[in-house]
Amino acid sequence: MVSTILSKINYLDSSEVDGFLNSLVATKGAISLGFLNQHGFNLMIQEENVYDNFLSLDYLLRDGIGIELACKIKGLEAKANLNGTDLIPKIVQRALSSNRSCKFFVYGTEEPWLTTGSEKLFEGNEVKVIDGFQPLDYYLEHYSDYHDEGALNLVILAMGMPKQEKVAQFLKNVSKGPLLVICGGAIIDFQAGKTERAPENWRKFNMEWLFRLIKEPKRMFKRYVIGIPSFFYYLLIK
Repeated sequence: MVSTILSKINYLDSSEVDGFLNSLVATKGAISLGFLNQHGFNLMIQEENVYDNFLSLDYLLRDGIGIELACKIKGLEAKANLNGTDLIPKIVQRALSSNRSCKFFVYGTEEPWLTTGSEKLFEGNEVKVIDGFQPLDYYLEHYSDYHDEGALNLVILAMGMPKQEKVAQFLKNVSKGPLLVICGGAIIDFQAGKTERAPENWRKFNMEWLFRLIKEPKRMFKRYVIGIPSFFYYLLIK
């Protein structure tokens, strides 16, 4: 199972990222993009449906020191760390600067952060938004009603794992025309200022997880204090 998960990741060198972004916003079909970190890895091991939803993504990028260590243990080249917080704004910028007609959607988080973060991310362009606490059918119906078959429909899912990976799979199934759906986790909360980003030095030394644990110990306790030992246990037995 571990080998299957790690082989699913699209490992990119820094020099390959620019071309990868161009290919995303040039899509003529429906594609999905996600990011795999230690927490997502644990969820994949623990729940079969989550495992299937992650594997259904068209592109999966390596996010964080945990997956880098897993690659080293398994003899794989981890290449560049590509987290959604840094990469998603670049994808949005690439879409905004392209010659394509675009329609933008954000499904996730809650108000007032949803509107504030979406407006910042898309630089004031019109964005269709829904909070992250609705049933699956609600998102599918909304997207079916408002997407444009002649444009690039760019959907950011900011509702967290594992719900966003499930929604991404179903959006692809109902989409007609170009779609780029991105599993973005806390991207809108970061954009809105609800969640504080770790300072650069913390990120440089791969300690962003510790910063988040210190800032939100109750919410992050299970993810890191319990999750990190579980992660290495899974690497050894699965």
